[in-house]
Amino acid sequence: MNAPTLAGLDRALSEARARYVAANPRSASQLAAADLAMPGGNTRSVLFYDPFPLAMSRGEGTFLWDADGHRYVDFLGEFTAGLYGHSSPVIRKAVIEALDDGINLGGHNLLEERLARMISERFPAMDKLRFTNSGTEANLMAIALAKAATARSRIMVFTGAYHGSVLTFGGSPSPVNVPHDFIIAPYNDVAEARRLIEAHRAELAAVLVEPMLGAGGCIPAEPGFLSALREATSEVGALLILDEVMTSRLSAGGRQRLLGIAPDLTTLGKYMGGGLSFGAFGGRDDLLALFDPRRPGALGHAGTFNNNVLSMAAGIAGLTELFTPQAAEALTARGDALRHRVNTLCAGRRATMQTTGLGSVMNVHFTSATIRRPEDAACDPRLRDLFFFDMVEEGIYLARRGLIALMLTIGEGEEDALMAAVERFLDRRAEWLAA
Repeated sequence: MNAPTLAGLDRALSEARARYVAANPRSASQLAAADLAMPGGNTRSVLFYDPFPLAMSRGEGTFLWDADGHRYVDFLGEFTAGLYGHSSPVIRKAVIEALDDGINLGGHNLLEERLARMISERFPAMDKLRFTNSGTEANLMAIALAKAATARSRIMVFTGAYHGSVLTFGGSPSPVNVPHDFIIAPYNDVAEARRLIEAHRAELAAVLVEPMLGAGGCIPAEPGFLSALREATSEVGALLILDEVMTSRLSAGGRQRLLGIAPDLTTLGKYMGGGLSFGAFGGRDDLLALFDPRRPGALGHAGTFNNNVLSMAAGIAGLTELFTPQAAEALTARGDALRHRVNTLCAGRRATMQTTGLGSVMNVHFTSATIRRPEDAACDPRLRDLFFFDMVEEGIYLARRGLIALMLTIGEGEEDALMAAVERFLDRRAEWLAA
């Protein structure tokens, strides 16, 4: 863009931010109050953005209401965790019934076996599994298991990967990451991944990979890339860990079922526990047997709420009554169709805007380049910010970074509303979106 065009973009963004500030005084006040007790008024980094984040007061079905009373169609879906929508009657009923029998029973309960068996049936590679409180914990435990099982120390991950709050690899590794010995490889690069796996074959315990980068921009792993990882890890005796915390929603058995890839270990989270605090890791029977407390020298894995009855009950209700295999297939088809609609619209306007993703999880990017790795998605961040503020004005709520995650409650009317808002954005901001 030339200087006058850049100046115009700065002005447009400044005006959008000013309207946002004027329209949301109670959200601003809420952040100021929270700042007295929490650093920056924040306890979850991804939710913060300038000039202040919206403070949400309630949610119902497909909709959210903020502190200033504005209603939004929720296209964020709690960063994929809110698959069932807000206060689903089915989930609510299961939680209330579980509460009637006690919140946490301090022992094995009657629900955990049912949920474990249901998940194992959906993911055949998970012969056995264990529960955690989050996807972060699930990935930490899978890494620990891989190192113990192989007696090796190094873990391969990929640029742009996010495996939890202490396992994030966007750009440079986070200073709060756990101090494992990581090998960081480029995503979707078969040759380099094979080279690194071979070069470190003696000390490589596992390769940990998302079948689609989530926080890294919803960039799908190419099937040949995942197949190469499966083959290369088997050749050197390392484990393949698929982080399906997000992609498990793509079918009844996640993306591994769609591609016919059997990992050694799988990690899950989010909606598998009905949208409550939940995570799980599992895989080959011989690997999980290391946690069998009846065995001498068994690995330990504590966690007060690992088998809490609320998550167990909500997970069972969600998988049996709402997120059936048929529902998973239908949601993936709907997401693919919506992404195609957005991309067709953008291409028709010759706009430097596109969405990437798989099924019901996608991300908006402001570039016309083919996106195979996070660096391919580089763009002017002002366009992303302008899109976010314009969507908020339209009553559409999504992530500041452009993430969209469909909930089961989203219908054709809401999808049409999103498309109309995107079309108005393309018209209104055409000057800065010209290819």
